[in-house]
Amino acid sequence: MAVSVPNNSTFSVAASYAAAIAVTAASNALESVLTTAANTFAVGDIVEYTSGWVRANLRLFRVKAATATSVTLEGFDTMSTKQFPAGNGAGSLRKILTWAVMPYMKEFAVSGGDPKYNTEEFLDVEDEIQIFNGFSASSIAMSIADDPSLPHNAILQAATDTQAVTAIRVVLVSGAPLFYNGVLGFNPSPSFTKGQGMVVKCGVALRSRVNRYAA
Repeated sequence: MAVSVPNNSTFSVAASYAAAIAVTAASNALESVLTTAANTFAVGDIVEYTSGWVRANLRLFRVKAATATSVTLEGFDTMSTKQFPAGNGAGSLRKILTWAVMPYMKEFAVSGGDPKYNTEEFLDVEDEIQIFNGFSASSIAMSIADDPSLPHNAILQAATDTQAVTAIRVVLVSGAPLFYNGVLGFNPSPSFTKGQGMVVKCGVALRSRVNRYAA
């Protein structure tokens, strides 16, 4: 069925990361293969790719295949050498070790990411034209039921204090995951509205495009 609802999705924040592993080369392929320093990556790991390819920088990927010195990133098509210039994919990979669930999510609102256009007009052309000019900045606004005893609060606060880029994972009821990466802004003060459950809010200024996979 083409229509689905977000009910019963699970929301998590990255709680810990492994040390970054150097990437010395990345192939131009239907699914890019990265040459790395010695690693312990395994199929299914989620990794953050810091890359000389700006279109890939800080994106989150799932590992499709791994050896002691290479990693294949699932669904990462780098066939276009215009978008991914040969020889520019060096950088590092950082594996997410653990996640902390953010239970009782009241709202998870993604905004921005809209196409932008410049409107141009010319003396000798009757009609104006629009030229595609990328996408607007994207962010997430989360409202979470207030329970300061739960571990995700400290993680959100620490990420806010350091302004470290931090991963957010959403797993749909189908089991399909979505991965977002950005800088967090957590306000630990709960809301106070008569007759309504208190919530705390956290914003995420996204630093890369969402990546989503089948279950």
